[in-house]
Amino acid sequence: MRSTHDHGTTDNIGDVTDATRATSALSTPVTARNRRRLTAVAAGVTAALALGGLSTVSAHDADSTDSARSESTRTAAAGSATAARLAVETTPIGFGAGTTGGGNATATTVISLDAFKTAVTGDKAKVVKVSGLFSLTGQVDIGSNTTVLGVGSGSGFTGGGLRLKEATNVIVRNLNLGKPRKPSDAITVQKSTRVWIDHNTLSADRDHDKDYYDGLLDISHGSDNITVSWNRFADHFKGSLVGHSDNNASEDTGHLKVTYHHNWFANVYSRIPSLRFGTGHFYDNYVQGAETGVHSRMGAQTLVENNVFRDTEVAVTTSRDSDIDGYAVLRGNDLGGAATEVSQTGGFTTPPYAYTAEPASSVVASVTAQAGAGKL
Repeated sequence: MRSTHDHGTTDNIGDVTDATRATSALSTPVTARNRRRLTAVAAGVTAALALGGLSTVSAHDADSTDSARSESTRTAAAGSATAARLAVETTPIGFGAGTTGGGNATATTVISLDAFKTAVTGDKAKVVKVSGLFSLTGQVDIGSNTTVLGVGSGSGFTGGGLRLKEATNVIVRNLNLGKPRKPSDAITVQKSTRVWIDHNTLSADRDHDKDYYDGLLDISHGSDNITVSWNRFADHFKGSLVGHSDNNASEDTGHLKVTYHHNWFANVYSRIPSLRFGTGHFYDNYVQGAETGVHSRMGAQTLVENNVFRDTEVAVTTSRDSDIDGYAVLRGNDLGGAATEVSQTGGFTTPPYAYTAEPASSVVASVTAQAGAGKL
């Protein structure tokens, strides 16, 4: 049964345990699937030879229903893909491409919350390094043309978070953002464009009521051109909301274009992500212990590619909680036994940017080794 009363920022978690689990209507003939795999492999080999081992094509290998390769082959593929990642990305891949933040501005290192608040204001180009873990009530507004970078593996904020409101060209990297008390998210993005959220650890706990904390990363009010990469989301009910309300079509339609890649969602109950109206590319992510993963609603278009799901009830749904279903295309995923509820197959199959989607067989090794703060 679909709930129709969730038009705000909180999903009805009780509905997530609905006993009706529809499986995806998507199916690919074996011959077509084999042709697609062979084409992708051939292209990947050619690109690898040209670039010394790094493929620059999208890898569309088979879904979990076609996973008859031997364990030794899987292990070798995982090791090879992990070794191929020679360096941490210095620029965003995906819809957030072109985001530069503070660029080459001289960095300012802050060692107090007050100094941080002062350093991130205004729209002049700036790089602000956070040294230390600071308690925070509410949120700190981040100005445009800003890079916020944590120092080491333990710097960041707890109790509140950061807000990007009517900002553009912002990078947030290598921070620990923990236990954001409601109504604060760990990171809020509103009416903002060109944003890169990379290599952060965002977490809370599951010991309190689901509304005790707010979201870990919420993107709303027509925000656009955002990449969320190599982050660890952990121990939370509400992971990442894109589009805050069913009633906000006039502001959100045509916007909310977000790429999620190589993120690790560990013990996050839902919203991985929940996307209204926008366009989402979700590839090479590792999802553990979710009730629902990707949630496409209110006409949103999602491409769900080469992800791994473990201990998850429903990997992808397009038919919950809103009056209008979303759309989804699934390819190359390892569902790990999770159900899918795809009521509408989408038309978003080719992202408008260059990217490399490594096969699902290597995702767990890559993501667990490199996602989160302290990995830069």
